[in-house]
Amino acid sequence: MTDVDWDAKTVIGSKRSVAKVTRKDSDLNAARRTGAVVGTDKKVAAGGNKAHQGTDHQRIAKLDRENEVAPPSKIAPSVGRAMQDARMELKLSQKDVAQKINEKPSVLQDYESGKAIPNPQILGKLERALGVKLRGADIGKKLEAPKKST
Repeated sequence: MTDVDWDAKTVIGSKRSVAKVTRKDSDLNAARRTGAVVGTDKKVAAGGNKAHQGTDHQRIAKLDRENEVAPPSKIAPSVGRAMQDARMELKLSQKDVAQKINEKPSVLQDYESGKAIPNPQILGKLERALGVKLRGADIGKKLEAPKKST
């Protein structure tokens, strides 16, 4: 017990120095003047209202709306009417015509009602089956018989 220093102070219950977080420039400069180690970290998306995170998401949404691809055009009502007239003239049902062109009757219904997206292959089949022009300028005009070359 001879090597114990009775003059040294032991402080019980003292607080350790904890890193201080500040948002003020004056506190930051004061710490730098005293020679303390200062670290600055910017918090990314900490706290705040997530519903209102700034205008970035608004700008991006606006760009998305501007670059929106237009929905594909539907078939013209005049084509549907020409199909229906030609079918009635041949006294065929939608089911019969659909069977002739190897398509489902629902496809033919969509074309006649003007809800279908035009498909050139299906329109070509319909033109041959009904004998009516369904594409181009003169829709509804009878197709001429193919010219035979001899």
